[in-house]
Amino acid sequence: MSSLNKVQLIGRVGADPEIRNTNSGDKIANLRIATSETWKDKSGERQERTSWHTVVVFNDRLAGVVESYVKKGSRIYVEGALTYREWEKDGVKRISAEVQISRFKGEIILLDSREKSDSYEAPQRQGGGGSTDSFSADLDSEIPFVTMWGMR
Repeated sequence: MSSLNKVQLIGRVGADPEIRNTNSGDKIANLRIATSETWKDKSGERQERTSWHTVVVFNDRLAGVVESYVKKGSRIYVEGALTYREWEKDGVKRISAEVQISRFKGEIILLDSREKSDSYEAPQRQGGGGSTDSFSADLDSEIPFVTMWGMR
């Protein structure tokens, strides 16, 4: 029998992501995402419930994207697997749920457009001089920066 462990979230980042490096130099990103739902109760009053989700990115390239482009308030889509971590603190056993984006499974899509993001800076080209082809220059100026996919 097959099984599936997949979580998809669209929300806003609650604080600037925390970036750490492993002993081998790979980046790991930790971030908290808020998702909200709204409804009207029986009396017609608007109600809202916000849930907070911990996301851990173990994909070095995606963690680099998170470090460069994701800031507090950014609107993003994440897809990963639900995992649980257990630890003990002051003699009390604690359990937390996390959305984990691993090295080969998972996805992040940046939903803020270039115009709406106050903190967006265009990435600098790496390498030597040379001419910029007009096709990619046109794409950069016309298509908002909205997506970045993980390795599959």
